[in-house]
Amino acid sequence: MTETTPRKPFWRSGTALIFFGLVLGVVLGGFLPADRHPTAFAFFQFCSKGFLALIKGIIVPLLVATIITGIAQTGDLKAVGRMGAKALLYFEVVTTLALFLGLGIANWLRPGDGLPLKTDAHAQLAAPKSGWEIALHAFPSNLVKHAADGDILPVVVFATLFGIALTRVGDRGAPVLRFFDGVAQVMFKYTAMVMSLTPIGVFGAMAYNVSHMAAGAPGTELKGWPAVFDLLKHYSVLVGSLYLALVLLFVLVFVPIMLIARIPVLAFLQHVREPAVMAFSTASSEAALPKLLEQMEKLGVPRRVASFVIPTGYSFNLDGSTLYLVLASLTIAQAAKIHMPLTTQIAMVLTFMLTSKGVAGVPRATLVIIAGTTQGFGLPGEAGVAMILAVDEIMDMARSALNLTGNGLASCVIARWEGVFGEKPPPDDTGTSDGPAAIQAPT
Repeated sequence: MTETTPRKPFWRSGTALIFFGLVLGVVLGGFLPADRHPTAFAFFQFCSKGFLALIKGIIVPLLVATIITGIAQTGDLKAVGRMGAKALLYFEVVTTLALFLGLGIANWLRPGDGLPLKTDAHAQLAAPKSGWEIALHAFPSNLVKHAADGDILPVVVFATLFGIALTRVGDRGAPVLRFFDGVAQVMFKYTAMVMSLTPIGVFGAMAYNVSHMAAGAPGTELKGWPAVFDLLKHYSVLVGSLYLALVLLFVLVFVPIMLIARIPVLAFLQHVREPAVMAFSTASSEAALPKLLEQMEKLGVPRRVASFVIPTGYSFNLDGSTLYLVLASLTIAQAAKIHMPLTTQIAMVLTFMLTSKGVAGVPRATLVIIAGTTQGFGLPGEAGVAMILAVDEIMDMARSALNLTGNGLASCVIARWEGVFGEKPPPDDTGTSDGPAAIQAPT
């Protein structure tokens, strides 16, 4: 656990390339407005839409494979045991609080107002469905048709039921489980290949939006760089809304949990600081997993608890990402000027409670979830993702750090709940057994 992989210099990291693409997109988009440079504008659109098309191709196979294997491997609470049941209960409570906090911030600050979203991107969409229509639509009638139409909710329901059924057939289902586990592993690699193109996608999305705004901001007389600065102002509201929501999640949810569970706040912050900074700088909470396990053990969480709870949390307890799902989706609705009744918003929150569990460990999994889920609620998912993609890396850094912090806190809470927080590990507590300590986070 003490071995670490040499870290690349920041200027060679994927994060640095994404920021370079972001800045280059702003500069070129501002100097090449769409009305005077249509060829450059078309190139920007190609970079953005090509990347988004690849993301759309990931959604169905990735969700189906990961949900089925996740439920089949950990869905049986008798097999997971008492600690697993407590962990899953804790995860659901905290992620639900995060989802509803995102809902409140999005309705309060309305970060989507003023952001550019092409009107023709959602002109053909049906009106938002009522709560009963959404509930009826959740029943899968034709999996192939749902997958082809991009109706993600019935696909998720089918995968969930299939995974539950797989746990009930015992050893006879082992070949099926191995097949879907293999599909999931291949899709993780495929997704990593696609996400390596993120700097190009970010460049295209930002350059496209800036070039479009430089040609003339809709509804205003602004053109050129004044329109560009107006666009950046609206993007800053979106980024600021997420950072505010994440701070409130820590203060209003995490701190009270620490006080209730009698976890020393300052000591926890001291131990989680280094892995959280690593997660923030790399925009990946998985990259800091070994360091987090080490620090939580130093804080007083037995390794057998940390090695089970933290990797499981990467599938069920991504607090920062789940909050962002709702905030980003309502931002898309606001930018598209689509009114979503509160009942529909709550139905969308409940849908995210399912879909957010399906793509643990996948880079920019939230983009995949947003693109797939919003379409079923009458929102322009593809165009909306293109809009937020320009600043997604800046937001991903913060939510990755909070994801990691939330999983570290979860290990402390479960250890306290089990009555072993602060317990010194026995001599053979090496985490090398074939029990829960052997469970690994997805890569």
